[in-house]
Amino acid sequence: MAGTLVANQINTDTGLFSTNNAYSGIAKAWLNYNGTSQTVNGSFNVSSVTYSATGKYVLNFTTAMPNANYAVSCTSSNTNGGSYTGTGSLFYASTSAAGALTTTTCAVAFTGNNSISAYENPFNACVIIFSS
Repeated sequence: MAGTLVANQINTDTGLFSTNNAYSGIAKAWLNYNGTSQTVNGSFNVSSVTYSATGKYVLNFTTAMPNANYAVSCTSSNTNGGSYTGTGSLFYASTSAAGALTTTTCAVAFTGNNSISAYENPFNACVIIFSS
């Protein structure tokens, strides 16, 4: 049977399409987080954020990534309202052989550009994750 399906909107609460894991090339998770108050401003496919230490956080995914070979991009703004922006990166959440990326979690850390060696709790931390 051949044909064309046209829909203005498709909604689902559970399953593969609820987190867009059925599609390639789109964000599989994102987070806008206030590190100073430890609150989530907005998110997609992030069930919670675990505070590890100053400037270090572990994102817990609602739906697991298909593998641990995904791409992560982080950025942030500083904590005191100054004029610089922060830098985000991956970090190792433990001393185990496993790295910062798993199918269920992603560990990120933030530093300020005026003190690149010092971790900071950013006022606004943004993380986006792409996966196949």
